[in-house]
Amino acid sequence: MQNSALLMDFYALTMANSYFEQGRQDEIAYFDYFFRKVPDEGGYAVFAGLEQVLDYLENLHFSEREIEFLQQKHIFSAGFLDYLRRFHFRGDVWAVQEGSVVFPNEPLLIVRAPIIDCTLIEAFLLLTLNHQTLIATKAARIVSVAQGRGVLEFGARRAHGADAAHFGARAAYIAGVDGTSNVYSDFMCGIPALGTMAHAYVQSFDSEYEAFLQYAETYPDNTVLLVDTYDTLHQGIPNAIRVHQEYLAPRGYKLKGIRIDSGDLAYLSIRAREMLDAAGLTETKITVSNSLDEYLIKDLLLQGAKIDSFGVGERLITAKSEPVFGGVYKIVALEKDGRLIPKIKLSETLQKTTTPGFKNLWRLYDQNRKAIADVITLHDEIIDNGKPYMLFDPEYTWKTKWVTDFVAEQKLQQWFEQGERRRSAPTLAESRAYCRRELESLWNEVRRLEKPHGYYVDLSQNLWTLKQHLIERHSGKKS
Repeated sequence: MQNSALLMDFYALTMANSYFEQGRQDEIAYFDYFFRKVPDEGGYAVFAGLEQVLDYLENLHFSEREIEFLQQKHIFSAGFLDYLRRFHFRGDVWAVQEGSVVFPNEPLLIVRAPIIDCTLIEAFLLLTLNHQTLIATKAARIVSVAQGRGVLEFGARRAHGADAAHFGARAAYIAGVDGTSNVYSDFMCGIPALGTMAHAYVQSFDSEYEAFLQYAETYPDNTVLLVDTYDTLHQGIPNAIRVHQEYLAPRGYKLKGIRIDSGDLAYLSIRAREMLDAAGLTETKITVSNSLDEYLIKDLLLQGAKIDSFGVGERLITAKSEPVFGGVYKIVALEKDGRLIPKIKLSETLQKTTTPGFKNLWRLYDQNRKAIADVITLHDEIIDNGKPYMLFDPEYTWKTKWVTDFVAEQKLQQWFEQGERRRSAPTLAESRAYCRRELESLWNEVRRLEKPHGYYVDLSQNLWTLKQHLIERHSGKKS
């Protein structure tokens, strides 16, 4: 695997070199990864990309060739470059599990490590978690509106590069899509690769019927035909039915499915269903594609479209409607002389004021395993299931709610301890199943596409008090 040590912003190296020259290379810092806003004004996000971050941390090192490259910049000290020669990640990492449903301002990944370690890993951590969490979130929305119908990720050719295609397919699979067009993702991760033919296949024959017949002869037990190359209703579907009647049925096979890739998909799917049923092909499935997203799928189903599965491409793999996930990575504490020193960043924009300190994340569930609220606490605080707990809005503190008969679960797990991996990442299948359970724990009001109900993310009283204390101490100074 290609070494990614230099996949970072240049300022990470200039800061790290300065820390080293100041003798701070062993000073412990705490950084949080979190995001401030759900894409598409949604009610939740789906966390993905952790496995790649853990693998990166486990293997991070600088080769002699990379050291020589940095030496040629003539701004890094010889001592710092020698430090990089011996570098390996030495920190602790806590994170929520992949497939977790998550919400704004929660610490989703915490790094406790020497400050140089924390600094050097920023870019890779952000680009990995932001990309996969973005695609997983988009995929979860699409799967939700499909209402149990199949969803296939068809976006490899529209992705922003090879890694985006592969890891996008991975994230989408965690969030519930059934398969991908990307064979590499099947090879590497076991995500089912699916597909049949393109229009070029049909056009390469003298007639559409001949193309369909040759394909059926090649794949008699898995014949799915693309029927919109010329005229969907007057040629494509009749030719598909004819191939079934003249070739497949006499040999004991059935036409498995058709795909429509253009036109009025609602109308064409309804007419296609009527034509297939009239020919006795009631079990033949209809798949549609062509620039689909959650909004178009929702509209198609409201129009009564007769669709069994959706092939979703560019608008999923690029999260076209909002293609940036705003996850950030901020320092929240330092350790000095055995003491934890909380750090805060203030901002004229209230949402950009960070929450200081070493923290934990809890989710409160009711007795039916429905999520009530999340609570961010100081790391050593415990929420007791046996006692009533008061929730309060961190911004509008007079809004309070007492909850009882709940189950509180810690969402952060420790993955690294002093640079050593503590546990293996779950398998892709396990993360996918976990994501399904997480989504099922949300009320439908939180999952709806438009104007979702706001989910409560509260601070404990102790954490809120700490934050207010630091705001008051630093207010009036530059953020």
